Amino acid sequence: MMKQLRSRRTWIIIIVLLAVLALNQIPLPYYYSQPGEASPLHDMVTVSNGYDEQGEFYLTTIRQQRANIPLYIWSQLSEYRDLTPTDQFLREGETDQEYFHRQNRLMNSSQEAAKIAAYKQADKEYEVDYQGVKVSEVIEGMDAKNHLQAEDLIIEWNGEKVRTLEKMNSRLEGMEAGTEVTLTVRRGEDTLEETMEISEFPEDMTSSSRAGLGLLYPYTKRNVQFDPNVEIDAGSIGGPSAGLMFSLEIYNQLTENDLTRGIDAAGTGTIDDEGNVGPIGGISEKIVAAENSGVDVFFAPDTDAASPSNYEQAKKTASDINADMTIVPVEHMEDAVSYLKNLESAS
Repeated sequence: MMKQLRSRRTWIIIIVLLAVLALNQIPLPYYYSQPGEASPLHDMVTVSNGYDEQGEFYLTTIRQQRANIPLYIWSQLSEYRDLTPTDQFLREGETDQEYFHRQNRLMNSSQEAAKIAAYKQADKEYEVDYQGVKVSEVIEGMDAKNHLQAEDLIIEWNGEKVRTLEKMNSRLEGMEAGTEVTLTVRRGEDTLEETMEISEFPEDMTSSSRAGLGLLYPYTKRNVQFDPNVEIDAGSIGGPSAGLMFSLEIYNQLTENDLTRGIDAAGTGTIDDEGNVGPIGGISEKIVAAENSGVDVFFAPDTDAASPSNYEQAKKTASDINADMTIVPVEHMEDAVSYLKNLESAS
């Protein structure tokens, strides 16, 4: 009798374990995210013969993965653990693996912009060899789809050289749908000329009638040499949101006066070559991650690109969790630099 009971319990346990395993293997059309951690940047960024720091800069992360049934349930029971429909992240036909690969490419682009912004801020030397505008994706339904492919490099626009995305965008300003442009494109070993029409963007991509070339996430392809040299190794962290913090860490190693002065500062935000800081997603989870790591200051993007701004969201979350750290709004990396320099003066 006892043997039968033990055998029955064993089978019940096996069935429960198999059921749990099956639930974990069923993907849902959501990405699950939760607070990650604050990672020290001095371990990731190395400026040749750079200056030491008494404190530390940190980037903040979010742990993200495809949701399953247990994670779906967990998100309903836990604050700051979110579900987001996959179609807000994935492009048409894109797989999870391709999405995370794209995030790695965005991280690489963000690192380059952070280097340039930091060297400009520190008045240090760098050289740029501009090669053209790289195509990441072409929008369905626009004429460019008939002429361009991902990985194409646009090198001329109506016979004039294309150096940067900003310059190409300036040529697009004011152009109406139906206007023809001729692009010279490098595709692998071939050089092609493609004449296409400026097209209106699909209705689901813009709230107003607007025309453009039809590219998603194009970027300036360039080779940049820095003096002194700088290297960034962020491991598997993806996305562009660490740009601001990379730029602050690089700047601090480039300059003799330590901005940290024993302070632990975290933050988030995209950055461009000029040091302008842009908004990111998941600000609340990053505030929780920073507070859990005991940082003193958190820099949050404060732009009018969205309402409420990242800064407003960060302030609310910090209040909700009774965070001890100070939340500082930034629109440009100079805002963060000035804040820390003023703290130095006060001390």
